[in-house]
Amino acid sequence: MTISDLLDDAAVPVSKAEGFDVGAALRRLAADAIRAVPAPDVLRAAQARQRLGVVARWILNQPGAAHHVDRLAQDAPGIPAEEDNLDVEGAAIYACLLYLTAHPESAQFWWQLAAGAGHRAAGYCLHLHHLSLGEDREAAHWHHQVMHAPARTADPLDEEFIESIEAVARYVHTHGSHAAAPTASLEQEVDRLAENSSGACIIVPRPDRQLAERLRDFIRH
Repeated sequence: MTISDLLDDAAVPVSKAEGFDVGAALRRLAADAIRAVPAPDVLRAAQARQRLGVVARWILNQPGAAHHVDRLAQDAPGIPAEEDNLDVEGAAIYACLLYLTAHPESAQFWWQLAAGAGHRAAGYCLHLHHLSLGEDREAAHWHHQVMHAPARTADPLDEEFIESIEAVARYVHTHGSHAAAPTASLEQEVDRLAENSSGACIIVPRPDRQLAERLRDFIRH
């Protein structure tokens, strides 16, 4: 028996009476392809999430991050966080840690505190956060704050900086990043604080020195 004979035996017979509508099949394929393409707002939200992840990891991996979080832990412990008793840089870093460990509502709270105190990078994180949720009005508000509000930090943001962040985000999406994501032990420390939060409050409270030490170990490695 030849290969041709085997192929003939394996062929699935097609009834000529039923036929095959090539045009209809192509139309179905085209419709499926259209449905597979994300809508512009869905694509924009996904890009914002990806960029926010890049920015948050970059901020968390700064050499002085643990120092600022430690100061945040020591500043008026037990007193609700306010701009007057706040390490602003520490609040922005802590927010990024909360975001990367799946506490987005708490991250938004701490970013807002930092942004309200003039931390533009925190404002940019809020812009991306709201954009990722499809909240265009809030996203536009924080973009305006980043670009036009007077900065009280040493490193103001501008369009060139934001464009460079977006370029880095695209590069990381394709090639990966050396900025590490939070380790399991660091995530456990955040969860511990979340579980110890008082009453019905869903916001993770101030960090403590134990978390700051864990962050210091994370940055060393």
